[in-house]
Amino acid sequence: METLRHKRVIVILAVLLMIGGLAFAQFGGRSRGGFDVDDPRAYYAQRGIEFPDWELNEEMPDDCFTFARLRYNSGSGGYRHPYGRNKWATDYPDSDLNFSYRLQELTALEVDPDGKIVDIDAEQLANYPFVYMIEPGDIVLTDEEAKILRDYMHNGGFIMVDDFWGLNEWNTFYFALKKIFPGREPVELELDHPIFHFVFDLEEKPQVPAIGNAIMGRKELITWEYRPEGGSEKPHYRAIYDDKKRMMMIICFNTDLGD
Repeated sequence: METLRHKRVIVILAVLLMIGGLAFAQFGGRSRGGFDVDDPRAYYAQRGIEFPDWELNEEMPDDCFTFARLRYNSGSGGYRHPYGRNKWATDYPDSDLNFSYRLQELTALEVDPDGKIVDIDAEQLANYPFVYMIEPGDIVLTDEEAKILRDYMHNGGFIMVDDFWGLNEWNTFYFALKKIFPGREPVELELDHPIFHFVFDLEEKPQVPAIGNAIMGRKELITWEYRPEGGSEKPHYRAIYDDKKRMMMIICFNTDLGD
């Protein structure tokens, strides 16, 4: 029998699959520089842009879902440079704020309006059952970090991986994945999997590109992001399961739900 936590994860994923394309259309943009990651609303407030906000239950402020974004190291930048070329911050905080609002709006879940950024740190991760990892196409993990992530998922945590494209980025991510789970392989989720039908009945696997990639120099819109080595045209949703068949990780490959 699924635990309540696992059911919540499935609901969250199903809603995210449905609304993945809303962030750019509603608020626009990529990750923005020049503001404090601990106060993402300040950047927009200075420019007269207000994201929806709401108060949490005063009696139980921690009894809510928090969209937690994973801050990791990569081949294109380190932890100390949260903007520019650092991939973990892609679409931050637009997608985080927008998704939290949509989840609050469309479900009965109590949702933190601001979300959080968490490092690969066991104490931090223990506070969040759902963690979002974006653009891992050049991710670099140490053995210690791989163990922390493995222990986190074995202890009930869940990681959603999103926004990486083509064979080169898959191979880099797969190398990191095998450091986390040397004895496990990702399983392709077919369209009849409940995750595509649990809340909203999807007729195809969603593929969302960055808007620039969809229109760049082409007469017709496409839904994939071009990679010279190929392999980015078809979206894939893959899962890592534990020994009890609980999904610990979903890998959204050749799609950018954050956009």
